[in-house]
Amino acid sequence: MSVEVKHLSKIYGTQHAVDDVSFTVEQGQIVGFLGPNGAGKSTTMKIATCYLPPSAGTILVNGHDVVQDPMAVRRIVGYLPEHNPLYLDMYVHEYLQFVASIYGLKGRRGRDRVQEMVDLCGLTLEQGKKIGALSKGYRQRVGLAQALVHDPQVLILDEPTTGLDPNQIVEIRALIKRIGQNKTVIFSTHIMQEVAAICDRVVIINRGKLVADSDVASLQEGNKQEKVTLVEFEQSVETELLQRIPGVLRVDQAQGHTYRITSEQAADIRSSVFRIAAEQNWPLVGLRQEENSLEKIFQQLTK
Repeated sequence: MSVEVKHLSKIYGTQHAVDDVSFTVEQGQIVGFLGPNGAGKSTTMKIATCYLPPSAGTILVNGHDVVQDPMAVRRIVGYLPEHNPLYLDMYVHEYLQFVASIYGLKGRRGRDRVQEMVDLCGLTLEQGKKIGALSKGYRQRVGLAQALVHDPQVLILDEPTTGLDPNQIVEIRALIKRIGQNKTVIFSTHIMQEVAAICDRVVIINRGKLVADSDVASLQEGNKQEKVTLVEFEQSVETELLQRIPGVLRVDQAQGHTYRITSEQAADIRSSVFRIAAEQNWPLVGLRQEENSLEKIFQQLTK
């Protein structure tokens, strides 16, 4: 087991920031840690990296308890916080050497490891610049490099693509995917496409409580209790006739002459819609089934 969260709680006064949360992350997995703002994601990550003590429960990282053996946890965990704390007056290469020395990587060994991280994170052309002169995207790369410089077994990233432009987001995603081939990665994000692109599993919390823990495919399949078909006509139509189709649960007008027909999962209403449209002389412009997207599932679980 790589990371094991066991009945974790963090309480501030009367507020339960994290409320009896339990889940595990296997070695080599990339797990998306999701939830709305204030759900408890960052608090959980800070406890996992020994920055905050839990009020109850604990987290084990490769068997090491974050409360009982925090130094052992710090040696095997790499952490990129949401607000990337960097020494802006230091040069990139200088800063990475400083971080490496904290982990005992000095001399030839430290220099080789820093150069390896510079190459891995795409910082070759920027390593001679001051961190304060770098763009947001390159600062995130420096943050990733410092999190990786001691070759951690577990990597914890708190919203690593926040504030990046589309090109930078694609580059950071690709880097995380490459890193995740031989490390355990837990990262939080609000971008569902990011989860679909690089995650093996998804853990969702809401108001401090665990509401989902599943692989991406099973999460999407497991929430398909209903099916939505979008139908567009050239004119307004009588929704009562559509409502009578077997298996239809409700009919809502979306916008213009487009209607959202919600039906039972097993029902295929398309032929019935075609038949009614022909009988009523309603010119049909378009018909498609709405995908059960991760965004929709996230909204259902956290609203």
